[in-house]
Amino acid sequence: MVFGLFLVFCLTPWASPPIALALGLVLAQTAGNPFSRLTKKATARLLQFSVIGLGFGMNAHAAVQAGREGILFTVVSISGTLILGYFVGKWLGLGRHVVHLISCGTAICGGSAIAAVGPVLRAKDEEMSVALGTVFVLNTFALFAFPPIGHALAMTQNQFGLWCAIAIHDTSSVVGAAAAYGSKALEVATTVKLVRALWIIPVSIGTAVLFKQKGVKITVPYFIFGFIAAMLVNTFVPAAQPLGPVMVHLAKIGLTVTLFFIGAGLSVSVVRSVGVRPYVLGLVLWLVISTASLWVVLHVV
Repeated sequence: MVFGLFLVFCLTPWASPPIALALGLVLAQTAGNPFSRLTKKATARLLQFSVIGLGFGMNAHAAVQAGREGILFTVVSISGTLILGYFVGKWLGLGRHVVHLISCGTAICGGSAIAAVGPVLRAKDEEMSVALGTVFVLNTFALFAFPPIGHALAMTQNQFGLWCAIAIHDTSSVVGAAAAYGSKALEVATTVKLVRALWIIPVSIGTAVLFKQKGVKITVPYFIFGFIAAMLVNTFVPAAQPLGPVMVHLAKIGLTVTLFFIGAGLSVSVVRSVGVRPYVLGLVLWLVISTASLWVVLHVV
């Protein structure tokens, strides 16, 4: 009953990504999510379709410019995070698989990166759960904290979008925070984050080599190409442009529901099961990448 009421509210104009996430968290800590298996399966697909829908509201020329600005930040931050994660994880005495999963989730795109790299590592279910729990908890905080910080520092839409794409783990939280800040921030954040997500492929290949895993399957984030196709249609096919606002509206609703599902999966038991040390690793990596990227964005962009 409560789940249904919250879900219906998330479909209304009064709901926003932060509110939806908060409702999911309230549900998880009180009545619980009665459809946890179903929402877990639906979350990834719904996010992918929502990202593709956002492409119908973006201009290819502006996206290329945003991608150029973010490429150097992407390369430096990904490599730096993976290296720092190795040494901090070793200092904390965590297992190599957990360290690598959390580092990849922080460096690239949260749960998507962990889901892609995990099978390459042949990681155990509990190792995957620890990494995902760590990243999702930090994502939750970022979604609420980043927009007020951006306003307090008088960041431009371009600056905030770039910062979100670099410093927030998961695509859903990046898009949610950027959407709360403004349409230009959303455009920059989505484009840079999806360019960043393509690094799943080389990092997965590098993981297979580094951990000496043979015969593993590399996951390709095909939905990114759907986003690119939608953006090209919106830019170069005038007849399709009236469809853009409708698709973007549906995509934002889909994103809101996605964040509600994510929040509904973060129960107290999930948070506690992670343990302290993985949170310490995730928090250190996240604080370093968020503060360093914030300084660079404010002084360079």
